[in-house]
Amino acid sequence: MAIIPSWKFLSNHGAVLVLVATEPSITANEIGNRLGITERPVRRIISELVDEGYLYRIREGRRNRYTVNKNLPIPGPVTRDIAVGNLLRILRLVAPTLTS
Repeated sequence: MAIIPSWKFLSNHGAVLVLVATEPSITANEIGNRLGITERPVRRIISELVDEGYLYRIREGRRNRYTVNKNLPIPGPVTRDIAVGNLLRILRLVAPTLTS
């Protein structure tokens, strides 16, 4: 039986970004349910990610659709040289881009 660690590999910000990258039409309520947090902090996190340029929000009827800016670096002293898109590719959450 595997031991489940008490710490998380991704912060809530990172987890929200990953969920939005894989499901662009996901709602804040659905994100909160998956992460085990309430909708209010999810909305705050989304707003912070939008304000900092990591997410673009487009209104489609009564829902939002999100696009991840894959070119920005991952915040932090160890990860600042890794672009968000590279992390998503490493996690196999987006298709690899073709280079010429």
